[in-house]
Parts: sequence; structure tokens; C-alpha cells
Amino acid sequence: MIYWNSFADFLAMGGYGLYVWGSFGVTALVMVIEPILVARNQRASVARLKRQLRAEQRAESRSPAA
Repeated sequence: MIYWNSFADFLAMGGYGLYVWGSFGVTALVMVIEPILVARNQRASVARLKRQLRAEQRAESRSPAA
């Protein structure tokens, strides 16, 4: 177990604080942003597929029956 003399020592992490806390920060940021981007891309994909389906249905209704 590692013990620190003060909170500042804990934050400094023996001289590796910038790397440690920077890594935690980047990881937390990615974990927050990733679900937002996935939801946005899902909505865009569903909208694109709906437009494509409507276009195909219009094309089928315009073409003469064989």
C-alpha cells in the first residue's frame, strides 16, 4: 500500500501525476463522448435508410408494371 504525506503528494503521484491524471482525464472524456457519437451516428444512419427506402418506393411506383 502506498501512503502519501499530503493531498499534494497524492496528486503529484511521485512525479508521474501529469501522466496519471492526464490518462484518467482522456479516458473519462472518451467514455463520455463515445456514447454521444454512437447515438448521433445511429440517428443519421436510420434517417439515411428511411430516405433510401422512400426513394426506392417512389421509383417502384413510377416504373411501369412488366
